[in-house]
Parts: sequence; C-alpha cells; structure tokens
Amino acid sequence: MSSDDLTPRKIVEKLDQYIIGQHKAKRAVAIALRNRWRRQNVSAELGEEISPKNIIMIGPTGVGKTEIARRLAKLDNSPFIKIEASKFTEVGYVGRDVESMVRDLVELSVGMVKSEEQGSVRTKAAELAEDRLLDVLLPPKPQEKKVMDMIADGNGTTLPAEYVPEQESTREKLRRFLREGRLDSRFVEIEVNEVRSTPMIEIFSSAGMEDMGLNVKEMLGNLFPQKKKKRRLKVPEALEILSEEEAQRLVDMEKVTRTAIERVEQSGIVFLDEIDKIVGSDQTQGPDVSREGVQRDLLPIVEGSTVNTRYGMVKTDHILFIAAGAFSATKPSDLIPELQGRFPIRVELNSLGKEEFIRILTEPHNALVKQYIEMMATEGVRITFKEDAIAAIAETATLVNDRMENIGARRLYTIMESLLDEISFEAPEMKGQEVVIDADYVAKQLDAIVEDEDLSRYIL
Repeated sequence: MSSDDLTPRKIVEKLDQYIIGQHKAKRAVAIALRNRWRRQNVSAELGEEISPKNIIMIGPTGVGKTEIARRLAKLDNSPFIKIEASKFTEVGYVGRDVESMVRDLVELSVGMVKSEEQGSVRTKAAELAEDRLLDVLLPPKPQEKKVMDMIADGNGTTLPAEYVPEQESTREKLRRFLREGRLDSRFVEIEVNEVRSTPMIEIFSSAGMEDMGLNVKEMLGNLFPQKKKKRRLKVPEALEILSEEEAQRLVDMEKVTRTAIERVEQSGIVFLDEIDKIVGSDQTQGPDVSREGVQRDLLPIVEGSTVNTRYGMVKTDHILFIAAGAFSATKPSDLIPELQGRFPIRVELNSLGKEEFIRILTEPHNALVKQYIEMMATEGVRITFKEDAIAAIAETATLVNDRMENIGARRLYTIMESLLDEISFEAPEMKGQEVVIDADYVAKQLDAIVEDEDLSRYIL
C-alpha cells in the first residue's frame, strides 16, 4: 500500500489485523504517520518547520506497545529500531552513547535499501551468473582465425567468416540443459569470495564516536584484498551463490547510502522502550545519579540535531520518536520539562482481561491458536480447539496475571506451551491422529499448576 493510500482509518484497520483493542494508541500513531505524509506534501520551506508529534505510550508490559510501533513501521516500509532507554547512561559513565541509536537506525536503513536494490537487479544478476557458470562448465578456448577471416577486400574491410564455431553451439546446448534442470545433479568447482571477519576498532570517547565500529579493511584499503577460495557445489547452489555475488556488484552503494540516509531523515521511527526507567526517583544515590543526565543527552536527538555516522551526517529533525513505559512508580510529568515538551501526545493503553485474551487467541492473522494448529499440521497431527477450551485458557491467563506479575498477553505464551507440552513432544509418533482440546483437557493439564501458586511461579 502506497503512502497516499495510508489514511488514518486504513492504518487503524491494518493494525486491527494484528493487535486487539488499544484503539486510542492506534489512532494516535495513525495520525502521526499521516502527518508525516502531509508534511512531505506541503511546500519544502514550510515542511522543514513542521516537527513530528512524538508519542508516549503508557501501559503495563504485554499490552501491545511495541507491536503497534513495529507494525506501523512495516506499513510504511520505514526504518525502525527498538531501543531500551535503560541501556543508555550519561556521558562519562560506562554505557552506550545516545547517538548510537541513530547510527544503528542508519545501518538498518542501508541494509533495507541494499536488499531492495539487489531485488531490482536480480534478473540481470541471474543472467551474468549463468554466463559465469557456463564458463566453468565449458571454458572458452582461444579462437583460431581461418585464412578467409584475415583476407580483406579492396576497401580494407574483413570478409565475414562463413562458419559457426562448434563451441558456441555447444554452449547454447549447455545453457538450455541448465535452464531445464538437467544439470542439477552435477558438481562444479567455482571460485567465490571468502567471507571472513575483519578486525573492528571501537572508540570510546565523549566525542560521540562510541560504537562507530571502524573497519580496518576500509581504513587500510588494498592492504587487505578480498580473498578467493574454491568450493565444490552442485549446479543449483553454485548458481545461487554466483547470482548473489553479481547482484552485490551491480548495486550502486553510493546511491544506496544516499537513499538510506534520506529515508532515515524523512521516515525513520525510533521506539524508546522503558523510558520510565530513566526517570529519577526521590533518592539521589546509586544509579539514579545519571538518569537525569540520560534525559538531557536524549533531548538534542529528539529535538533535532545532526549525528555523525559512518555513512555521513544524519539530521534527526523529522525522525518520529515513540516512547513507552509502564510508569508504575513514576509518571510522565516526572521527566525533565524540556523532554516532556518534545512528546506532546500521550496515550494510555488498557490492561488486558479475559475477553481480550479470547480475541487475541483467535482473531489476529498470527493468532496463537492458528500458529499451533499449523505447526502440529506439519507433523501430520490435526488439532481442534473448542470454544470452551479457548475461554478456559483466557480465564487461566487472567487469573495467573492477577495473582502474580501482570505480563499481559505474554502470559498466553507460557500457558499455551504448558498446555501443549505433551502433544508437542509426542507429535512425531502421532502422525494421522486428531486431538480435540476442550475445557476438560485444559483443566487436566493446567489445574494442578494453577492451584499450586509456588509451582505456577516457575511454570506459568
């Protein structure tokens, strides 16, 4: 779907296919994404002045905060990175520099654009790889010129040869056999680039160079030429490897870099998780000393600054930042005022209960029940979930979340694994069988664990 077609309503509809509930959060991110398109369609002068409306999502773990941001990025094919805010520390302390998030985002964007470019040259690369493989199967011989080829007429032009080289016709036969798959069982020896790890240098300093990962091979150039090695492979494998090499050669890396940086600057999304962990509490000892410092280091990145990366300078003015946190012991107003101002949109996500769990188990395209049915089908085992079984699973998840830590929808994963543990283990020996899972089966498998609170802490 193109950006023009991504209206807020359609964005919410797409998110509904994977995430249950949380309508307010979906509306907020849909509007933020559409505002980006609107900014790109106003005059260039005014567009530079329009800043993104960054969002803070407030809610417990497992309610869909990360999934909303990740699915949003996929809809728009935007470079997306999830960062734990708690891994950053103030400059001068041991930890990661906040600018590293932008460098990581650029690396991801370069990878995305490079893959797209390789896809666009795949046909040409396949033709070149085919020629290289034919050269291996039938090495070209130096052609001997006949006397008639070397006789020129009175005007000095060479007379055309009146024969077709035998090797050329053989090569075309081989090409036909190759395309028909008649050579697939044959082994060939090809020369490929050796994949090796190159030494990396990491520079730790307050100048923003941390984690640059300077590559010694790039610094010293031809002192480390690409090594070749011979490999003996079947024809289809050799053709695939040669196609990959040719695709790499056909890609214009300068164009890739330019496009990747532009994509980061115009449509990058950074998801700052656990932002509540960098909010200082009343105590001023221990790790809290650097928390406000991290906020102050984040401030210029969120406000808009220029970050030095290995691919060039990157502006962060129009990157969309989505922050998230439980804020159980703190609140968004505990952030420093300057940072609060850079996150004008705040949405609260609801805790999940039995009704939401039932929908999560059955409605999304990637619903857990569908996943387990398809996985067991690969073993030839047919599983059927009754409605009362799904209700019992949802009720169990709600009960365990209430008794212990509320981890939201993630509780369903632990319960489903415990429920289907026996079937998953014995599935290879159950080929052709059908298993019906109803409320009684759920009770049989889970009741003992749920009733024993100490046991459920370890298993569920």
